[in-house]
Amino acid sequence: MTSEVLLAEPRGFCAGVDRAIDIVEHALTKFGRPIYVRHEIVHNTYVVDDLKKKGAIFIEELSDVPPGSTLIFSAHGVSRAIQDEAVERGFRIFDATCPLVSKVHVELAKLHKEGYEFIMIGHKGHPEVEGTMGQLDSGIHLVEDVEDVAMVEPSQTDLLAVVTQTTLSVDDAAEIVAAVRARFPQVREPKQQDICYATQNRQDAVKLMSPMVDVVIVVGSPTSSNSNRLRELADRLGTPAYMVDSAADLDPAWFEGTLKVGLTAGASAPDVLVQDVIQRLRAMGAVSVRTLDGIQETIKFPLPKGLKVDSAENPESGSLQSPHA
Repeated sequence: MTSEVLLAEPRGFCAGVDRAIDIVEHALTKFGRPIYVRHEIVHNTYVVDDLKKKGAIFIEELSDVPPGSTLIFSAHGVSRAIQDEAVERGFRIFDATCPLVSKVHVELAKLHKEGYEFIMIGHKGHPEVEGTMGQLDSGIHLVEDVEDVAMVEPSQTDLLAVVTQTTLSVDDAAEIVAAVRARFPQVREPKQQDICYATQNRQDAVKLMSPMVDVVIVVGSPTSSNSNRLRELADRLGTPAYMVDSAADLDPAWFEGTLKVGLTAGASAPDVLVQDVIQRLRAMGAVSVRTLDGIQETIKFPLPKGLKVDSAENPESGSLQSPHA
């Protein structure tokens, strides 16, 4: 292997992931260990393991959280039932739901009061989908693909709106929205698409990079929706693509005869993993690394009230921060 490595830009952490991790680390600093987190704070093995070492305990059932504990909701959001149960149990609660997911929840609540039913485009079983659909007791219908659209049976079609999971393939979502619009011409679409800016930017970067390389490597954990979409996108564009949780997953056979390797990372993958992959690729014979031109993301989301820490007690969070957030 005597390849050049091309780095997609942007890649790695987004503002919502940065904020979610900061919330856990600030809570650990302010209140001490343990801090309980419902579901993985973000879908990345390295991040979760790092926070476990610092004192975070990840749970799925609120019954596993001792009374009086500090509880954090993951970046994916939770249902109304989970929120209500957490309040009833008396936990100190901090919500790390990505503000762009919360925006979808707010839109749901607003339109629901106006009598709307909803078609949600997303992946069944994904925590973000469960959290969003769980904002309502009824009147929200999940579709995963174009075929599902024909099966939807809303109780009325005069007031019908579509919402989407924020980490979908932009192209797939557009195709499904078109099918919804064809069947329900009066459907209301979001004023701004629900797919988040970071998902859009990373997919656009892969579209730019894929035709320039012989193989694409996506750094991301198997449970990461946006990472999976990046790999699928490169594959669809005709470039062999592989997703790795860490540099140890790289297979030398993938790079036989390659001249250029494309490298990107999902929005929940820290830059330290990208650097590890680069180091491994150099060890395999990669001779240079070049970052492609791309959008520079500057969005930052504020922390919830009650988590500010004095400068003298800043959390140790440098290992997970990425220059691409």
